[in-house]
Amino acid sequence: MALLERVSTLVRANLNDLIDKAEDPEKMIKQVILDMQNQLLQVKTQVAIAIADMHVLEKKHQENEEKTAEWVRKAEMAVDKKQDDLARVALERSVSYRNMGESFRQQVADQKQQVENLKSALQKLAQKLAEAEAKKDVLIAQHRRARAATKATDAQFATSEHSTAATFDRMKDKVRHSEAVSQARAELFKDDVEEQLATLEKQDQIEKMLADMKAKRG
Repeated sequence: MALLERVSTLVRANLNDLIDKAEDPEKMIKQVILDMQNQLLQVKTQVAIAIADMHVLEKKHQENEEKTAEWVRKAEMAVDKKQDDLARVALERSVSYRNMGESFRQQVADQKQQVENLKSALQKLAQKLAEAEAKKDVLIAQHRRARAATKATDAQFATSEHSTAATFDRMKDKVRHSEAVSQARAELFKDDVEEQLATLEKQDQIEKMLADMKAKRG
């Protein structure tokens, strides 16, 4: 039964977990209580209907038993009157009612079980609702305190010496990185100049060697 499944879900719900996971705990607990109240009303209605159906089935079962007994009496009367054919017809009717009686008995038993299940669900849901209503203000207050404590801790950490030191360390790292980049660029430029000067010196040396060679061969 879908109704009993929904009730079972509400009864098993952990209010503390629901509030902890909710973005808006106050709204969450109010919604849970509203759902419980709605389901409670539906279960009460179903209990009343189930009990009424049970009484109807019990009445039909009783009427069927009376019919069975009545046709047995008619069969006995027919036997007394030496009317065997009528007795057979009456007995057939009594057997038919007796068979229906078995079906009614089973239906009454099933309906009684359904009534008990609904009553049990109603009682559990009523207890859970009472618990939720009693805990509502306490749970919300606890959650608000927990959030306030968390914010206070975060603020304290943000202004703590550790946080400040960490900020300075990050700034130092940035400065060191900038200095390293500048030094690397300077070294690259220096290497480039030295390479150019070395090339010029090499060219001068070659020109001098060429001049000496020409002088010797001239």
